Amino acid sequence: MYQALYRQYRPEVFEDVIGQDTIVRILKSQIEKNKLVHAYLFCGTRGTGKTTTARLLAKAVNCLSDNKPCGVCENCKSIQSGNFIDLIEIDAASNNGVNDIRELREGVNFPPAIGKTKVYIIDEVHALTKEAFNAFLKTLEEPPENVMFILATTEPNKLPSTILSRCLRMDFKRVREEELALRMREIVEARGIIIDDESLKLVAVNADGSVRDGLTLLEQCIAGRDGQITREDILDSLGAVGEEVYIDIVNDILMGNPSDCIITLNKALDQGRDARQLVNGLMNHYRNLLLTKYIKDPKSSINMSYENIERIQSQSSRMDLWQIDEAVMELAETSKYMQTTTQPRIIFEMALVKLAASRMSPQARETVQAQPYIAEKKINLSKGDNKVYREDEHLSAEKIDKDIPPWESDNKENISEKDIENEKQGSIDIDMRSLWDEVTDVITEERPSLMLLKHSYPIALTSTELIFSKENRAFASMVENNMKDITDIIQSVCGRSLSIRLDDKAKEKQVDDEEVKAIFKNFSGMNVELNIK
Repeated sequence: MYQALYRQYRPEVFEDVIGQDTIVRILKSQIEKNKLVHAYLFCGTRGTGKTTTARLLAKAVNCLSDNKPCGVCENCKSIQSGNFIDLIEIDAASNNGVNDIRELREGVNFPPAIGKTKVYIIDEVHALTKEAFNAFLKTLEEPPENVMFILATTEPNKLPSTILSRCLRMDFKRVREEELALRMREIVEARGIIIDDESLKLVAVNADGSVRDGLTLLEQCIAGRDGQITREDILDSLGAVGEEVYIDIVNDILMGNPSDCIITLNKALDQGRDARQLVNGLMNHYRNLLLTKYIKDPKSSINMSYENIERIQSQSSRMDLWQIDEAVMELAETSKYMQTTTQPRIIFEMALVKLAASRMSPQARETVQAQPYIAEKKINLSKGDNKVYREDEHLSAEKIDKDIPPWESDNKENISEKDIENEKQGSIDIDMRSLWDEVTDVITEERPSLMLLKHSYPIALTSTELIFSKENRAFASMVENNMKDITDIIQSVCGRSLSIRLDDKAKEKQVDDEEVKAIFKNFSGMNVELNIK
């Protein structure tokens, strides 16, 4: 009968284990010095080699050769084929009761029938009941001399401390993508299959550090194919898309172009791609944007072509941290809803429209919604300048003395009644993003620990205050704890004194759900209900 790749290529000696060098070195040292303990606890995520290493350890303590385990003696071959009577493997997920443990306690009293040591491998040990753990304690602490216990679990946090304290714990880490890709290279070459390195890296990335998952995905990709396998074949087998698709989607989001976002997404979905996998892929793309933004040499951290890495670096240079954070949070919420809905495609489309709509210009929103447009005014304050520059779409830049109220200025004809009224009341209707960007650039250069300040923007400006929402608790706490330093930097950047006020009632401006629905209807002709908050 045909065996799956992960079974065919299961390591038979310690040298074949990949990604767990520290654990292998410790076990080999204990074997050579004959200092093995009676109980081990192997922890780690799925497919990282816990059960395989447990079987190798069982081979080592029963191997008839001096080089343990040799993999060729009678006992090693018997363990490899699953016929070794002194190796007992128990699945605690289905044998988790106190009666099962009582049978184990009775069995340990019988000496090994063939080998030197009777080995019990208890997989998914965290599934044992509380009563079963209590019944197991005494046997685990003081087993017969010729008995060894190896407990394996993916959730060590569920084990009682009384069990943990009786075992030598070894934590299996996720296998690095480079090591997994190298192992795959050996397998495909042995089978006469031609695959380029970038395609193998793509499989390794989707394995998420699991050797078993990686070999299963590799088998899925080479099934029914002979000779040379292309990157397109890999993408088709995995139901994934190339990084170019995610780069295009994010470009459309940054340009405030929801229509092209949906068109790109629909092209991928029409090729049979899974919407849930695509949203996870887009989240990973934003992770790559974060890495390229803050890591000097991201090539060692991101497995993709240098050309795509350069494209991502260029894209991330045009984004602020708050934009990446906003997208990741939105996509995470979208992914959660997509797990339970029967229409994941629509949920994903709505998320992309919402992200793109938040980047649209006011003019574009007016075109979609046919609503009156009120221009957002911007203020730019340069360091050392004693003038305030007010810009909008109707007026050229006007210099206004910062000490003269607008209703007393010589430029009365260029100032709306709304501005005058707001100024008299102590507030100005403006967008302070450019000002705050300049301030936070200086702040984070001097104090990198205050990077979180880039996550929020002022809600309003009065003649003496910058007003922020207090909704973001982490931001508010950082401002309160560093108030003097921040106001000093604002003074040096703006050339004027502005205090900071955190308002409990003020909320950061977001794209309204009605706006998103109107935009979606404009290019799709569909009426939808928006359930993502």
